[in-house]
Amino acid sequence: MMMKQKTAFITILGRPNVGKSSLMNRLLNQKIAIVSNKPQTTRTRIMGVLTKEETQFVFMDTPGFHRPHNKLGENMIRAVKSGMEDVDGALFVVDAAPEFQFHENNLPSNEVALLEQINAKKIPAILVLNKIDLLKNKESLLTMISAYCKYCSFAAVVPLSAKSGDGINILLDEMEQFAKPSVHFFAEDQVTDQSGQTMVSEMIREKLLRRLDREVPHGIAVGLERFFERDNAAGEPILNVDAVIYCEKESHKGIIIGKGGAALKQIGIDARRDIEKFFGIQVSLKLWVKVKEDWRNRDGLIHSFGLDATDI
Repeated sequence: MMMKQKTAFITILGRPNVGKSSLMNRLLNQKIAIVSNKPQTTRTRIMGVLTKEETQFVFMDTPGFHRPHNKLGENMIRAVKSGMEDVDGALFVVDAAPEFQFHENNLPSNEVALLEQINAKKIPAILVLNKIDLLKNKESLLTMISAYCKYCSFAAVVPLSAKSGDGINILLDEMEQFAKPSVHFFAEDQVTDQSGQTMVSEMIREKLLRRLDREVPHGIAVGLERFFERDNAAGEPILNVDAVIYCEKESHKGIIIGKGGAALKQIGIDARRDIEKFFGIQVSLKLWVKVKEDWRNRDGLIHSFGLDATDI
């Protein structure tokens, strides 16, 4: 007897740095979204696909909901709102770690605004309390749950750790309620709709985010000049990647390159390792750094980097 197929389109929402991308990577058991400790790491809506027997979950990982300060930020907020259209459910992710200064009667305004939109659009939502591995006293979760439930009637509440995987199976079980009878829209072995070029650009950007401090990372974009596969002298496949790192200031260019080119060299080594692991072949990676002043407010450059609303 054939199983009846079901599909659930689920958006992942929350303020910056609560672990939305880490959660999607854990759900898929594969890294498709870059992760760093910098806020606003995710700039566009990223799709992830998980097929579990008859049910296919299609996740939309969205940028952190924040107050935009430039045109790129405005596009990121449009990506969040776009991710709330035509979905079967939402995962509203909050930070349960002690470093997040939680105040029972004063939730962050960006979280309240998101909850208001969830209510207005009548999207069934699960409250996900992430980073419980950092909590010594789990009883504090009860206060948090009570505070958030004042704003929304959640379909379920799941405390978990995207880092350790604790609670993930409970979340998967709860998400089944969002699934509706439907054909599957993606092949069983497909995990994302991102192109290979996009994945490579993001892997390079992740290494930059992890090495750079303060204001520099937010003014960085990565564009690919060349991306092709060829055979080496031994007849084995090799992926050639030529990438340009764009920054907004000449001083930032110097920081990215580092003394004697050491920083850029290490970024290249780290990125190449990830790219080879993802594609399963040898990679030749070349990096350059160029300055494009104030590109985050220039529509043409935002579009060329694939970060505008038309590409979301």
